[in-house]
Amino acid sequence: MVKVLGIVGSPRKGGNTEILVKTALEAAEAVGAETEMIRLSEKVVAPCDGCASCAKTKKCKTEDDFAEVFDKMTAAEAILFASPSYFESVTPQMKALIDRAGFFNNRATGRHAFDGKVGGAMVVAYRTGLATTWCQMLIFILAQRMIVPGIASFPNAIASEPGDVLKDKEGMDKAREIGEAMAKLAQRLAETKD
Repeated sequence: MVKVLGIVGSPRKGGNTEILVKTALEAAEAVGAETEMIRLSEKVVAPCDGCASCAKTKKCKTEDDFAEVFDKMTAAEAILFASPSYFESVTPQMKALIDRAGFFNNRATGRHAFDGKVGGAMVVAYRTGLATTWCQMLIFILAQRMIVPGIASFPNAIASEPGDVLKDKEGMDKAREIGEAMAKLAQRLAETKD
């Protein structure tokens, strides 16, 4: 059984981004995947300071929750990143995670933990920032040599107040679509390794 990990980049517990991730993970479970959700609001992941000590020591010198999150990312066959748009960008919580994970998982450290995993991204915004925020996460996914399942359009939802995402039928449908597509692709990739 493949595992799909959903990472909620919103600082708000139970907010619109979390609702979207839960919906995507439920769709992944419906096609046979095991799922887990991480709320970055409940973790401490400091920004990367670019010290490059991890290239020598093979671990990050910053003592926080990064290693725990990275280990869960490494253990999953598929990783779904989700963030609201904060001024046309991912949240500081998501940015810290992708910076740390990207630096820690590169040729300098000898790691390739995400090669061939399935990656996906979802965004919530009120008016603007859907595409720019999504692209930030997608660039990370592609730079880490992850595989993105094809869907009709990128998963996003429009919301301003808590729970508004539930009124966006297309956004909720896209969340289900990406969750199912990620689980199915991860399952197919796992079958080719057997």
